[in-house]
Amino acid sequence: MEKVKMSEFLTDKKTKLEELLDMLLKDYKYVSILGTDVKGKTYSVKKTGVDIGDSMWTERGFVIRVFNGINYSEYSFNELPEDLSPIVEKIRGISKEDLNKLKSSSLEFMEYPLIQEENAEKSFLGEVEILPEKMSSREKVERLQRIKDEGFKYSDELVDCRVSYEEVHVSKIFLSRNKKLAQSYIWTNGQLVAIVRRNGNTKFDYKGYSGLKGVEILNEMNEGVKGLIDETIELLDSEKVQPGEYDVICTPEISGLIAHEAFGHGVEMDMFVKNRAKAVEYLKKPVASELVTMHDGAASAVEVSSYLFDDEGVIGSDTTIIDKGILKTGISDLLSALKLGTKPTGNGKRESFERKAYARMTNTFFEKRSSKLEDMVSSIDYGYLIDVGMSGMEDPKNWGIQCMVLIGREIRNGKFTGKIVSPIVLTGYVPDLLQSISMVSDKVELSGTGMCGKGYREFVKVSDGGPYIKAKVRLG
Repeated sequence: MEKVKMSEFLTDKKTKLEELLDMLLKDYKYVSILGTDVKGKTYSVKKTGVDIGDSMWTERGFVIRVFNGINYSEYSFNELPEDLSPIVEKIRGISKEDLNKLKSSSLEFMEYPLIQEENAEKSFLGEVEILPEKMSSREKVERLQRIKDEGFKYSDELVDCRVSYEEVHVSKIFLSRNKKLAQSYIWTNGQLVAIVRRNGNTKFDYKGYSGLKGVEILNEMNEGVKGLIDETIELLDSEKVQPGEYDVICTPEISGLIAHEAFGHGVEMDMFVKNRAKAVEYLKKPVASELVTMHDGAASAVEVSSYLFDDEGVIGSDTTIIDKGILKTGISDLLSALKLGTKPTGNGKRESFERKAYARMTNTFFEKRSSKLEDMVSSIDYGYLIDVGMSGMEDPKNWGIQCMVLIGREIRNGKFTGKIVSPIVLTGYVPDLLQSISMVSDKVELSGTGMCGKGYREFVKVSDGGPYIKAKVRLG
């Protein structure tokens, strides 16, 4: 394994940032500075060509937060001059303007207490098998092209085989009166997309790969292309599902999608502050089957959203959201925790240094139990095993959920029939769905190939997953 190196940019700027911190602490009771340096590349090959570009997560800059006496003011910037006085004056101006607006406003506003921090000086450097810089862009593209070519050799019904790979190196530092934190790690994503056609009937399928890994993820992708093409060809004979309520087995991918949508967004505690979440009414009450225990946290798993500290300098944790069916707590950013009088969970995440920190998911998943997959299949008289999530949507205020799923494999009398239905819409009322869970398998898998928005924006990297679960859901 090879250690990931800390950003030279942030290392060079640290002394200057500490000087800026000392200057601001003369005026404010609380000051924090987050420095970010995130770089990444995307590589994609398909039948018609090759694309190479910068990752959408690329950023470099700083954000300062100060306590203005009522709440908190922030200022983001991407240049650190030798003379720091203009930045200090800018912060003074912003905090003064914020304070004047609050005092003169006829509208109700939120006051926040002063952040109280424990002393902490910690750092984290990730490890990968192959650092991205150890392989040239040409070599990476050639590896992707070989995977694509292998797909075309495998099936004449393949119209296109699209292979993509993304590498992102995240470096961050956080400074305040009591904290000096630093972290640097690499995550990678890979995706295979197969498109097949027969007699004018076209179908597609995809498979994702993710982790706190380096270029070694390409080896995993190489092993998955034939299985993906076989599954995509099966979809050519798929039928529409007859709408109704069914016993289903959800693969870890679909379990994760349900966890993310059902009790991920619904327990982001900034929604508690704004009275936009039904979950607050059910704290310490049963909301799921006793078989259901659900976690979220940067320290709860090792995936793309695992880190030492969040974007507010809070150390990542492992939060048990649901414990044996009982809703225990939510996940929070620092300011929401201050307002609610709870302990922050290390879920304060920014899309970039220019954006606000919100309570966001990290690694969200259901815990394993003891059931075997073959026993779960045998227990179903008529239903489906559903796999390959396409999208999901939730209503945190009313607990509705809707998930788009690509594949349903029919089960009759405890055996697969070979029939496939596609696509599928899974809908329901969250407590009904979770309380219907009657079997949970003995292995957990997580995936972090996607991203999550807050509404329609504020995208951050997340992972989700779980074991296989048996539940009763509405399909259409």
